Amino acid sequence: MPKLPHCPACSSEYTYEDGGNYVCPECAHEWPVVATAAVADQAAVVRDAHGNVLQDGDSVTVIKDLKVKGTSSVVKVGTKVRNIRLVEGDHDIDCKIDGIGAMQLKSEFVKKA
Repeated sequence: MPKLPHCPACSSEYTYEDGGNYVCPECAHEWPVVATAAVADQAAVVRDAHGNVLQDGDSVTVIKDLKVKGTSSVVKVGTKVRNIRLVEGDHDIDCKIDGIGAMQLKSEFVKKA
């Protein structure tokens, strides 16, 4: 079952689709499905620290020393990361860094190479 958006009026998670509209059973708010798809497309754009749009497969460079949680390792400034994958969430880049392994990065700490 596809994940339906939360109600924009009351943030209820119990929305349902009725024809071309989403409906909230808690506050009776209705909004069109088309408008929600356009907002989701805009939210899917991931940008680096300088505002460049990132895509799957891009190479990026780390712009700040980043401590790796749970270890004493540090990802140094200037570390180049190749073949990134964009994912949903706070840490929106999934990658593999040589010498450290698989990890997730925030797009605000990288620049497009």
